[in-house]
Amino acid sequence: MGRKTDREREVEAAFDELRQAETVAFGGVGIAGTLLPVTEAYRRVEAALGDAPEGVRTRLDRLLAEGTPAGRVYAATLLERVDPTAGRAAWTALREDPAEFGTFTGCVMGRTTLRDYATDRPDGP
Repeated sequence: MGRKTDREREVEAAFDELRQAETVAFGGVGIAGTLLPVTEAYRRVEAALGDAPEGVRTRLDRLLAEGTPAGRVYAATLLERVDPTAGRAAWTALREDPAEFGTFTGCVMGRTTLRDYATDRPDGP
């Protein structure tokens, strides 16, 4: 196999960041609206979906299986974009998981469980 491009290395690093994520934040946080490293990683993977959806899909499946609770939220969210059926199945499975993780919406920090987060989604039951 050949050398990895800078973009491939960036996507690999982004997946590493998501796999270890402790907090879910899809936008800027705090008064300054600062992007957390995990949010930037999410955005890098999201952008890679357009370039190589199949390669990213395989990695999302792995992230869903091996990631922290927050990492699994990112995986399910991204899976919905590349494969809506798989995304719905992921959220259904997460509704059974009591694992906790941190959330950040604007200036508000919180904690929730995968069960509650997945159940409260607009497409939930």
